[in-house]
Amino acid sequence: MMSGSATLLLRLAGPMQSWGVQSRFTIRDTAREPTKSGVVGLLCAALGRPRQDPVDDLAALRMGVRVDAEGNLAREYQTVGGGSWPGREEYGVASAANKSLETQTTVRYYLAQAVFLVGLEGDPPLLEHLAAALRQPRWQLYLGRKSYVPAEPVLYPDQPIRRQGLEEALRSVPWPVSDTVPRRLREQPPELVRVVLEEPDLARAERAQLDQPVGAAFQDRRFTLRGARTEFWRLGVEVPKRED
Repeated sequence: MMSGSATLLLRLAGPMQSWGVQSRFTIRDTAREPTKSGVVGLLCAALGRPRQDPVDDLAALRMGVRVDAEGNLAREYQTVGGGSWPGREEYGVASAANKSLETQTTVRYYLAQAVFLVGLEGDPPLLEHLAAALRQPRWQLYLGRKSYVPAEPVLYPDQPIRRQGLEEALRSVPWPVSDTVPRRLREQPPELVRVVLEEPDLARAERAQLDQPVGAAFQDRRFTLRGARTEFWRLGVEVPKRED
């Protein structure tokens, strides 16, 4: 834990979530847990921060994710373009060959019925500012895509800011963090809970993914590698179970 730091806790639960890492063109992927870029985007929406404003302060927060419910990986098909709006010209996606407007079919992956506890470690004044914004967000909050809305408030309701390090804060919250965890998991809880922790030292990281925002503005869509490591915590020992 950094000297003088604290941890802000978020609860990300909803029927559909999608956290793209390397989406391009007609295939849109999702990671199995929230990405740093996606969570920064959610915070920007709560703050009402325009896309041309810098996000260095948010990107500097160290993030960890406790996976309370893995969810099911699913996909849907969508079309982009085709037809015309009343009173408007035909719309579609310009083809590379002849620039004509065409209809494109896209495949979009998402997580169904996933539940996450997200911790953000950093300076307490910044975390207090973020907590206030999440209580009364300026813009709509969504879980990776604008059509995927949270099933319950994103800010953890019970002491969202804790004077603890990231790992300690994630361990302190009883499982499950949300009542939207599927009944089958509540009736037969897992023995282990998967936890993904940001590792600032890439040399010590187990893996790296391209979801760390960089640059002067979020609209630049520039990212660099972010290190992470995965741990499995024992439910009832390292993570307390909630008594219903």
